Amino acid sequence: MALKATIYKADLQIADMDRHVYGDHALTIARHPSETDERMMVRVLAYALHAQEGIAFTKGLFDVDEPEVWVKNLAGEITLWIDIGQPDDVRIRRACGRAEQVVVLCYSSSCDVWWKQIAGKLTRFANLTVWQLPAETSQALAALAARSVRLQCMVQDGEIWINTDTASVPVKLATLQAAA
Repeated sequence: MALKATIYKADLQIADMDRHVYGDHALTIARHPSETDERMMVRVLAYALHAQEGIAFTKGLFDVDEPEVWVKNLAGEITLWIDIGQPDDVRIRRACGRAEQVVVLCYSSSCDVWWKQIAGKLTRFANLTVWQLPAETSQALAALAARSVRLQCMVQDGEIWINTDTASVPVKLATLQAAA
């Protein structure tokens, strides 16, 4: 018998002064049984950093043909594809063909090894951005996870902070590849 997803609720307040995006989002997050708190919170971070009309969590781990987070326009076209972790070059190449913009957010201590193996195969994609989140930051985000949580994401002058009522995590992303 297959295990069911665990449902998490997050009230996410976003104040992104760099993009002039502000809002409150009531998120319902289905956490796959094989997903860690760390990975789930990195998904929430990706959502917060790209919040806009049409953004949504997808089936993710349940469906290999979908990213973790995407943005679709009113015509149903994928304008933003966000993958979490270390997808292979075939998946990234397919995503770059399906979406206007693709973002990969790598978050484990093995990102450097993954990137050295895959970087040369991805240089031709002008619509691809690859970020690395330090392992200690993703682990600090995991410590914020709770079945019901209030989060605030503040972005100002390139500085990113994720806060709860009791904790604060500074987020520093390293750009491994920037979209043209």
